[in-house]
Amino acid sequence: MEVSPNAAPPVCRVLDFGKFLFEREKKEREAKKAQVKIEVKEIRLRPKTNEAHRGFKVDDARRWLNQGHKVRVTIKFRGREMDYPEIALEDLREIAHSLADISVIEQAPMMEGKTMLVVLGPAKAKPPKEGKPAADQS
Repeated sequence: MEVSPNAAPPVCRVLDFGKFLFEREKKEREAKKAQVKIEVKEIRLRPKTNEAHRGFKVDDARRWLNQGHKVRVTIKFRGREMDYPEIALEDLREIAHSLADISVIEQAPMMEGKTMLVVLGPAKAKPPKEGKPAADQS
């Protein structure tokens, strides 16, 4: 196996190729174990969903965001509800505002067919604040 091709003369090493392949696969498996798979959870609402029911859904979203998942909030329109998308837009803004302390908006509210959606992701952890600043000694 060639170790350093740019050296003059190139440096090579003799080794067991089967062992080399095994070690490489082992490293790839370890790297795959260390990966974190982020799931996208979904909350489905309608424009006529009342405050209490929406509150339960927002609590679920808060729990998922704390676990590190992304949350997609969708509002599905039916019939003449399509004529008033501003109602759904206001609902999405309220939900995003109520979750603003632990989330960031990854995809702004947008229409997709008969649904309006927004994607929220978990906010990065804030660094811990260092001790209180000392008072001036004058």
